[in-house]
Amino acid sequence: MNLTHHFLIAMPAMDDPNFARTLTYIAEHNEDGALGVIVNRPIDMTLGELFSKVDIALESADLAQRPVYFGGPVQTDRGFVLHRPAGEWHSSLKVNDSVALTSSKDILESLGANGEPGEVLISLGYAGWSAGQLEDELKQNAWLTVPADLSIIFDLPPEDRLDAAMKLLGVDFTNLSDVAGHA
Repeated sequence: MNLTHHFLIAMPAMDDPNFARTLTYIAEHNEDGALGVIVNRPIDMTLGELFSKVDIALESADLAQRPVYFGGPVQTDRGFVLHRPAGEWHSSLKVNDSVALTSSKDILESLGANGEPGEVLISLGYAGWSAGQLEDELKQNAWLTVPADLSIIFDLPPEDRLDAAMKLLGVDFTNLSDVAGHA
C-alpha cells in the first residue's frame, strides 16, 4: 500500500484532538512510515505575521492575509510549504511532478519577493507515522483514504475541504458512524 498523494480523512470516532475532523495530505508513504500535513486547520497566525517573525519581507498584501495552518503535532516550531509547481528548492520532498513539500527558507524568500510558487499552503508542524503505524490505524478504521485532488487544497477555503474530500468518495460526513464493524 502506498498512500503518497492521497488524503486521509479522520473518521468521526477519532479521539486524538490533533486529528479530529481533519483532512491530511500525504506527501510520502513508504516502508519507513508516512509524512503529511493537515490542510484544513488554520491557526491564529497570518503569513504576514510568520514572515515578520522570520525576518523576510512579504510584498503581497493578499498573501500576507492568508492563514498559517497547523500541519500536525511533529516539529510544530518548523515551517512546511506545500506548493505547486514543485520547482527546485534546497529542501524539498517532491511528491510528484506538480507538487512538493519544502522546508527550506529559500522558498519563503521567493514567495516574499515575487509570490512564487503560485499556489502554497504553509503549515507549522507535520503529521508523521512510523513504519506500519498508519497501516495499523487504517485497520482500526481511524481513517478513510482517497486519491488527492489538489484543487481542494489550493482552491477551496479550509472549512470546505473535508466535505469536498468526502464527496470524492461519494459520502456525506454527517452519515458516517463513529462505530466500526469488523467482519
